Amino acid sequence: MSVIYPMGKYLGRFCFGTFGRLEVKGHESVPPFGPLLLVCNHVSYIDPPLLVVTIGRRLNFIGKQDLFFNPLSRFILKQFNVYPLNRSGPAVDTVRLSLDLLSQDQALVVFPEGRRSSDHSLQQGLPGAAYIALKSQAILLPVGITGAEKVPLWRIPFPFVRLSVNIGQPFSLPVIDGTPSREVMKSLSDMIMGRIAALLPEKYRGIYGPAVTGAPEGVSSSLSPATGPDMPQEPDD
Repeated sequence: MSVIYPMGKYLGRFCFGTFGRLEVKGHESVPPFGPLLLVCNHVSYIDPPLLVVTIGRRLNFIGKQDLFFNPLSRFILKQFNVYPLNRSGPAVDTVRLSLDLLSQDQALVVFPEGRRSSDHSLQQGLPGAAYIALKSQAILLPVGITGAEKVPLWRIPFPFVRLSVNIGQPFSLPVIDGTPSREVMKSLSDMIMGRIAALLPEKYRGIYGPAVTGAPEGVSSSLSPATGPDMPQEPDD
Protein backbone atom coordinates (compact mmCIF):
# COMPACT_ATOMS: atom_id res chain seq x y z
CA MET A 1 0.00 0.00 0.00
CA SER A 2 1.31 3.45 -0.91
CA VAL A 3 2.72 5.58 1.91
CA ILE A 4 1.86 8.82 0.08
CA TYR A 5 -1.72 8.91 1.40
CA PRO A 6 -0.76 8.70 5.10
CA MET A 7 2.18 11.07 4.55
CA GLY A 8 -0.13 13.59 2.86
CA LYS A 9 -2.62 13.17 5.70
CA TYR A 10 -0.04 14.00 8.37
CA LEU A 11 1.46 16.85 6.35
CA GLY A 12 -2.00 18.33 5.79
CA ARG A 13 -2.83 17.96 9.47
CA PHE A 14 0.34 19.88 10.33
CA CYS A 15 -0.32 22.67 7.79
CA PHE A 16 -4.01 23.11 8.58
CA GLY A 17 -3.39 22.93 12.30
CA THR A 18 -0.28 25.13 12.42
CA PHE A 19 -0.94 27.72 9.72
CA GLY A 20 -4.72 27.59 9.95
CA ARG A 21 -7.11 27.27 12.86
CA LEU A 22 -8.59 23.87 12.12
CA GLU A 23 -11.50 22.79 14.29
CA VAL A 24 -12.94 19.29 13.97
CA LYS A 25 -16.11 18.17 15.68
CA GLY A 26 -17.58 14.67 15.77
CA HIS A 27 -14.56 12.66 14.66
CA GLU A 28 -15.72 9.87 16.97
CA SER A 29 -18.85 9.48 14.80
CA VAL A 30 -16.97 7.94 11.84
CA PRO A 31 -17.80 4.21 11.57
CA PRO A 32 -14.44 2.39 11.67
CA PHE A 33 -15.35 -0.20 9.04
CA GLY A 34 -18.05 -1.22 6.57
CA PRO A 35 -19.32 0.54 3.41
CA LEU A 36 -19.53 4.27 4.05
CA LEU A 37 -20.93 7.03 1.84
CA LEU A 38 -19.64 10.36 3.08
CA VAL A 39 -21.83 13.27 1.92
CA CYS A 40 -20.56 16.82 2.24
CA ASN A 41 -21.16 20.38 1.09
CA HIS A 42 -18.68 21.63 -1.52
CA VAL A 43 -17.29 25.14 -1.22
CA SER A 44 -13.65 24.86 -2.33
CA TYR A 45 -10.97 22.84 -4.06
CA ILE A 46 -9.48 22.17 -0.62
CA ASP A 47 -12.55 20.29 0.62
CA PRO A 48 -11.09 16.89 -0.37
CA PRO A 49 -7.74 17.54 1.39
CA LEU A 50 -9.64 18.68 4.48
CA LEU A 51 -11.63 15.45 4.49
CA VAL A 52 -8.49 13.34 4.05
CA VAL A 53 -6.94 15.11 7.04
CA THR A 54 -9.94 14.92 9.37
CA ILE A 55 -11.64 11.59 8.56
CA GLY A 56 -10.02 8.58 10.21
CA ARG A 57 -10.69 6.19 7.34
CA ARG A 58 -8.98 6.05 3.97
CA LEU A 59 -11.26 7.87 1.52
CA ASN A 60 -12.08 7.45 -2.17
CA PHE A 61 -13.12 10.27 -4.50
CA ILE A 62 -14.49 10.61 -8.03
CA GLY A 63 -13.05 13.67 -9.78
CA LYS A 64 -13.56 15.30 -13.15
CA GLN A 65 -11.28 13.95 -15.85
CA ASP A 66 -9.80 17.42 -16.47
CA LEU A 67 -7.82 17.08 -13.23
CA PHE A 68 -5.79 14.23 -14.74
CA PHE A 69 -4.13 16.49 -17.28
CA ASN A 70 -0.53 15.26 -16.98
CA PRO A 71 1.41 12.24 -15.68
CA LEU A 72 2.34 13.97 -12.39
CA SER A 73 -1.23 14.98 -11.51
CA ARG A 74 -2.48 11.50 -12.50
CA PHE A 75 0.10 9.87 -10.23
CA ILE A 76 -0.71 12.11 -7.23
CA LEU A 77 -4.47 11.78 -7.63
CA LYS A 78 -4.16 8.01 -7.93
CA GLN A 79 -2.24 7.90 -4.63
CA PHE A 80 -5.15 9.73 -2.99
CA ASN A 81 -7.74 7.34 -4.46
CA VAL A 82 -9.25 9.82 -6.91
CA TYR A 83 -10.96 8.14 -9.88
CA PRO A 84 -11.52 10.07 -13.14
CA LEU A 85 -15.05 10.83 -14.29
CA ASN A 86 -15.72 11.35 -17.99
CA ARG A 87 -18.71 13.71 -18.03
CA SER A 88 -19.41 12.91 -21.66
CA GLY A 89 -19.62 9.20 -20.85
CA PRO A 90 -22.57 7.25 -19.47
CA ALA A 91 -23.50 7.96 -15.83
CA VAL A 92 -23.89 4.22 -15.28
CA ASP A 93 -20.08 3.90 -15.29
CA THR A 94 -19.82 6.23 -12.30
CA VAL A 95 -22.61 4.38 -10.49
CA ARG A 96 -20.95 1.04 -11.18
CA LEU A 97 -17.62 2.31 -9.85
CA SER A 98 -19.27 3.73 -6.72
CA LEU A 99 -21.14 0.51 -5.98
CA ASP A 100 -18.01 -1.54 -6.58
CA LEU A 101 -16.02 0.52 -4.06
CA LEU A 102 -18.79 0.29 -1.46
CA SER A 103 -19.14 -3.47 -2.01
CA GLN A 104 -15.51 -3.72 -0.87
CA ASP A 105 -16.43 -1.99 2.42
CA GLN A 106 -14.61 1.17 1.41
CA ALA A 107 -15.46 4.80 2.18
CA LEU A 108 -16.56 6.96 -0.76
CA VAL A 109 -16.96 10.74 -0.74
CA VAL A 110 -19.85 12.25 -2.71
CA PHE A 111 -20.70 15.94 -2.99
CA PRO A 112 -24.49 15.74 -3.53
CA GLU A 113 -24.67 19.20 -5.11
CA GLY A 114 -22.59 17.87 -8.01
CA ARG A 115 -20.11 20.76 -8.08
CA ARG A 116 -18.69 23.58 -5.98
CA SER A 117 -21.24 26.16 -4.86
CA SER A 118 -20.50 29.56 -6.40
CA ASP A 119 -21.89 31.45 -3.39
CA HIS A 120 -20.73 28.89 -0.80
CA SER A 121 -24.26 28.08 0.32
CA LEU A 122 -26.07 24.80 -0.27
CA GLN A 123 -27.58 24.32 -3.71
CA GLN A 124 -30.25 21.83 -4.74
CA GLY A 125 -29.00 18.32 -4.05
CA LEU A 126 -28.97 15.88 -6.96
CA PRO A 127 -30.40 12.36 -6.51
CA GLY A 128 -27.09 10.56 -7.12
CA ALA A 129 -26.07 10.12 -3.49
CA ALA A 130 -29.53 8.85 -2.52
CA TYR A 131 -29.55 6.42 -5.46
CA ILE A 132 -26.17 4.96 -4.52
CA ALA A 133 -27.14 4.74 -0.85
CA LEU A 134 -30.32 2.83 -1.73
CA LYS A 135 -28.52 0.45 -4.12
CA SER A 136 -25.58 -0.22 -1.82
CA GLN A 137 -27.32 -0.04 1.58
CA ALA A 138 -24.24 1.86 2.72
CA ILE A 139 -24.27 3.98 5.86
CA LEU A 140 -24.25 7.72 5.16
CA LEU A 141 -22.05 10.14 7.07
CA PRO A 142 -22.93 13.86 6.74
CA VAL A 143 -20.15 16.44 6.99
CA GLY A 144 -20.29 20.24 6.93
CA ILE A 145 -17.24 22.32 5.96
CA THR A 146 -16.87 26.06 6.54
CA GLY A 147 -13.99 28.47 5.97
CA ALA A 148 -12.42 26.56 3.07
CA GLU A 149 -13.91 28.99 0.54
CA LYS A 150 -11.48 31.64 1.82
CA VAL A 151 -8.40 29.64 0.83
CA PRO A 152 -7.20 29.73 -2.82
CA LEU A 153 -5.73 26.51 -4.17
CA TRP A 154 -2.16 27.84 -4.19
CA ARG A 155 -2.34 28.68 -0.47
CA ILE A 156 -3.35 25.24 0.81
CA PRO A 157 -0.15 24.76 2.87
CA PHE A 158 -0.66 28.15 4.56
CA PRO A 159 -4.41 28.77 4.90
CA PHE A 160 -4.22 31.41 7.69
CA VAL A 161 -7.99 31.19 8.27
CA ARG A 162 -10.33 29.35 10.60
CA LEU A 163 -11.39 26.03 9.08
CA SER A 164 -14.20 23.96 10.48
CA VAL A 165 -15.15 20.35 9.74
CA ASN A 166 -18.34 19.27 11.50
CA ILE A 167 -19.00 15.53 11.32
CA GLY A 168 -22.57 14.44 11.99
CA GLN A 169 -24.10 11.19 13.13
CA PRO A 170 -24.10 8.29 10.63
CA PHE A 171 -27.54 7.31 9.37
CA SER A 172 -29.27 5.11 6.82
CA LEU A 173 -32.04 5.85 4.38
CA PRO A 174 -35.53 4.51 5.07
CA VAL A 175 -36.80 1.36 3.39
CA ILE A 176 -38.58 2.10 0.11
CA ASP A 177 -41.72 0.20 -0.90
CA GLY A 178 -41.36 -0.69 -4.56
CA THR A 179 -39.48 1.33 -7.15
CA PRO A 180 -38.97 4.90 -5.93
CA SER A 181 -40.48 7.63 -8.09
CA ARG A 182 -38.64 10.77 -9.08
CA GLU A 183 -40.49 12.64 -6.35
CA VAL A 184 -39.42 10.11 -3.71
CA MET A 185 -35.81 10.28 -4.89
CA LYS A 186 -35.90 14.07 -4.61
CA SER A 187 -37.29 13.82 -1.09
CA LEU A 188 -34.57 11.36 -0.09
CA SER A 189 -31.97 13.70 -1.56
CA ASP A 190 -33.50 16.56 0.44
CA MET A 191 -33.24 14.43 3.56
CA ILE A 192 -29.51 13.97 2.94
CA MET A 193 -29.06 17.68 2.26
CA GLY A 194 -31.01 18.48 5.43
CA ARG A 195 -28.56 16.40 7.45
CA ILE A 196 -25.67 18.38 5.94
CA ALA A 197 -27.46 21.70 6.47
CA ALA A 198 -27.91 20.93 10.16
CA LEU A 199 -24.10 20.86 10.50
CA LEU A 200 -23.61 24.30 8.94
CA PRO A 201 -24.11 27.89 10.12
CA GLU A 202 -27.29 29.44 8.76
CA LYS A 203 -25.54 31.52 6.08
CA TYR A 204 -24.19 28.33 4.48
CA ARG A 205 -27.52 26.49 4.34
CA GLY A 206 -28.87 28.14 1.20
CA ILE A 207 -32.17 26.66 0.09
CA TYR A 208 -31.98 24.22 3.00
CA GLY A 209 -32.24 26.96 5.62
CA PRO A 210 -34.93 25.04 7.49
CA ALA A 211 -33.45 21.51 7.53
CA VAL A 212 -35.48 19.07 5.44
CA THR A 213 -36.60 16.15 7.59
CA GLY A 214 -40.00 14.98 6.34
CA ALA A 215 -40.32 11.50 4.87
CA PRO A 216 -41.78 11.21 1.35
CA GLU A 217 -44.65 8.97 0.37
CA GLY A 218 -43.60 5.36 -0.13
CA VAL A 219 -41.08 5.49 2.70
CA SER A 220 -41.88 3.19 5.57
CA SER A 221 -40.07 5.13 8.29
CA SER A 222 -38.05 8.23 9.03
CA LEU A 223 -34.28 8.41 8.77
CA SER A 224 -32.69 6.09 11.27
CA PRO A 225 -29.31 6.52 12.93
CA ALA A 226 -26.73 3.85 12.19
CA THR A 227 -26.15 1.46 15.05
CA GLY A 228 -22.68 0.49 13.91
CA PRO A 229 -20.42 0.03 10.92
CA ASP A 230 -22.39 -2.02 9.10
CA MET A 231 -25.56 8.42 -9.12
CA PRO A 232 -22.81 10.70 -8.00
CA GLN A 233 -23.73 13.46 -10.43
CA GLU A 234 -20.83 15.19 -12.18
CA PRO A 235 -18.68 16.10 -9.18
CA ASP A 236 -16.48 19.11 -9.78
CA ASP A 237 -13.40 17.56 -8.22
